[in-house]
Amino acid sequence: MIEQWIYDKLKKDIGVKRFNHSIGVMNTSMKLAKYYDYPIEKAKIAGLLHDCGKLQGEINLLKMAYDFDIILDNVMKVNKELIHSPLGAEIAKKEYNVEDEDILNAIRFHTTGRENMGLLEKIVYIADLIEPGRDFPGVEKIRELAYEDMDKSLLFAINNTLKFIIQKGNLIHLDTIKARNQLIILKNME
Repeated sequence: MIEQWIYDKLKKDIGVKRFNHSIGVMNTSMKLAKYYDYPIEKAKIAGLLHDCGKLQGEINLLKMAYDFDIILDNVMKVNKELIHSPLGAEIAKKEYNVEDEDILNAIRFHTTGRENMGLLEKIVYIADLIEPGRDFPGVEKIRELAYEDMDKSLLFAINNTLKFIIQKGNLIHLDTIKARNQLIILKNME
């Protein structure tokens, strides 16, 4: 059971628009958890807090990462949009009293993915992309696959995201490449 103060603090910290997105991710995470027979309460917390590192205002993410002793790789130093995930895991731990490593990892890797993702990590990664407020090329296919085969949905989503990142000329995080490669290896072993 998530206490009211968590909702209030989150809305204040990340703003109404991002909070509404987080509610959508929470609800979608819960639906996916139910579908894949995963503990719904863990999915609820991870979905709600996945963006708790996207703080409002002119926050110096590099300084906050340093203050939380987060070691950033070169990709995150250049693409500061990725910092909110590891920062969010630390904020969830220190400010929202989350101790569950599955929940913390789901928050930590919801933007990049990683090799050997746990089911909750996959659920939150996909829920972040398919919550009802999302609308981008390929989202309907990801939504469809999410309730057929989580790994196929994840691979399609990562491929879609990689195309977008390449078109923008941005750096690709190594964790994303490792996640994709592992999914392809597993697919080929079937």
